Amino acid sequence: QVKNKAPAEVQITAEQLLREAKERELELLPPPPQQKITDVEELNDYKLRKRKTFEDNIRKNRTVISNWIKYAQWEESLKEIQRARSIYERALDVDYRNVTLWLKYAEMEMKNRQINHARNIWDRAITTLPRVNQFWYKYTYMEEMLGNVAGSRQVFERWMEWQPEEQAWHSYINFELRYKEVDRARTIYERYILFTLLVIVHPDVKNWIKYARFEEKHSYFAHARKVYERAVEFFGEEHMDEHLYVAFAKFEENQKEFERVRVIYKYALDRIPKQEAQNLFKNYTIFEKKFGDRRGIEDIIVSKRRFQYEEEVKANPHNYDAWFDYLRLVESDADAETVREVYERAIANVPPIQEKRHWKRYIYLWINYALYEELEAKASKRTRQVYQACIELIPHKKFTFAKIWLLYAQFEIRQKNLPLARRALGTSIGKCPKNKLFKGYIELELQLREFDRCRKLYEKFLEFAPENCTSWIKFAELETILGDIDRARAIYELAIGQPRLDMPEVLWKSYIDFEIEQEEYEKTRNLYRRLLQRTQHVKVWISFAQFELSAGREESLSRCRQIYEEANKAMRNCEEKEERVMLLESWRNFEEEFGTDTTKERIDKLMPEKIKKRRKLQAEDGSDAGWEEYYDYIFPEDTANQPNLKLLAMAKLWKKQQQESEAAEMDPDKDIDESQS
Repeated sequence: QVKNKAPAEVQITAEQLLREAKERELELLPPPPQQKITDVEELNDYKLRKRKTFEDNIRKNRTVISNWIKYAQWEESLKEIQRARSIYERALDVDYRNVTLWLKYAEMEMKNRQINHARNIWDRAITTLPRVNQFWYKYTYMEEMLGNVAGSRQVFERWMEWQPEEQAWHSYINFELRYKEVDRARTIYERYILFTLLVIVHPDVKNWIKYARFEEKHSYFAHARKVYERAVEFFGEEHMDEHLYVAFAKFEENQKEFERVRVIYKYALDRIPKQEAQNLFKNYTIFEKKFGDRRGIEDIIVSKRRFQYEEEVKANPHNYDAWFDYLRLVESDADAETVREVYERAIANVPPIQEKRHWKRYIYLWINYALYEELEAKASKRTRQVYQACIELIPHKKFTFAKIWLLYAQFEIRQKNLPLARRALGTSIGKCPKNKLFKGYIELELQLREFDRCRKLYEKFLEFAPENCTSWIKFAELETILGDIDRARAIYELAIGQPRLDMPEVLWKSYIDFEIEQEEYEKTRNLYRRLLQRTQHVKVWISFAQFELSAGREESLSRCRQIYEEANKAMRNCEEKEERVMLLESWRNFEEEFGTDTTKERIDKLMPEKIKKRRKLQAEDGSDAGWEEYYDYIFPEDTANQPNLKLLAMAKLWKKQQQESEAAEMDPDKDIDESQS
């Protein structure tokens, strides 16, 4: 009768119960205590109990062979061989296909030197399960270890009747070779090959090769050659394998039959597909390097590589890299007509899309073709035709290649045909003007010392690209070299007056350097002033000051200092404080070298104070991204003009005084000591 029906405070689930039960199962039980048997009665009682346990296990799990094996091994440990034998026999009645059971049974008999019993077990095993190779290996090994060579041979003969796998035949052959029975081994090889021919059990090349090498090893060279010939005849032309021919050729090579080797290699290479004969090519090449002449070696290598390139260009005709490699190979070995044929095939693969990136590799086929005709074939007429055909093919309205035009012009110059070269370059500028074409044409005329033509070309060039500062500079330098200073100055003036320039700083620097070289210092100063009207960059101010310093006059120091003063005033409102610091550092370096103590003290007062600050960062979506520290510069001149900065400095001074007074109150002894002192 339950009095309290309230639920318990701690509830236990079924899952917890199962988990605890599983954990207790995993706990290691203490080993049973060791028993010491003192008399025969106790021993018999122990045997009875143990046998009853084994029998119960067998009765419960009759098909579990491990229980039978443990039972038999226990009986064997007690030297009860007859009982163990009886257990193995009962187990075989249950499962005679179990390989482990047969092996354990035979192993027990061999351990206890019961040879005839072991033979009977192996006989029964190979009769019952003839396809289990392990039984045959164990049986033959046992007979051989007992010195019963004839018995072992008899077992091998029984095994061979079942047409086993390749390794079984080789084991039989190795067995005969261990006892120097070479004729018997040859007979086994013949039977093995006969099975191959009639039953087609192992139609593999390596079996023939092993047979031939066996004959070669025992110095039966005629037999070995005959084996190779039979193998070639057996496989025919439909199932040719390069490994057979490589082995055959190496055999003949060892016999110093070099002509036979060459015939074998050529016969195989003519009939085996090239992609399946890579190893054959390699070995043939090695053979020719050893015993052939140079021409034979080169022919092999060239034919092999030519085939590879043919396959590549057939698979992808627009693989221009493969065409380049193929043409390089052909040029090194073939005649001119063959080379031209390959070039014509290559240039026929025009890129399907009229975009320059697709033509960049293709155009070099034409260039290489033209160079080959000019330098190797010495055919100037064909070279001109190649260049003209290439120029006609390129869609100049969409894009062009300046390299082609320039190479064509240079070729005509080498042929001493200057009018055609000028016509080609003029056509290129008219059809598709490019900077590179103008530069190349101008360079050509400069080399010919045709300065009037150079002037006209520069004018055309600058009409085409007025923003190109390099062209303006080169034009002015040309006039300077020719001694026409006014024309050079006028070109510079036109250049700096252009509304858009790609590198204006380079142009202005070149103009200033030009005036300095002419020692026109007033014009240089005017140039600096004009430049400062356009930009207030710190490097311009520093360059202006250094120019005044290098002018070499008495008032150069005062002029230089005046430039620094102007620059400092102009850059007070500059947001980039680092540039202002750069200016002051340059000024300080100048004063340290050329200034007085007063000027040095003045510049030191102008140097800013570097302080660390924090500012809030914002992410792209507008949210807060934290704070970052940065360095800021506070200039004394700015502090004097801004009262809030003065107030900040006074606040810092007051805080410092407060900290000093608090420290004095905390240490009165120090004040007494100070007053006494």
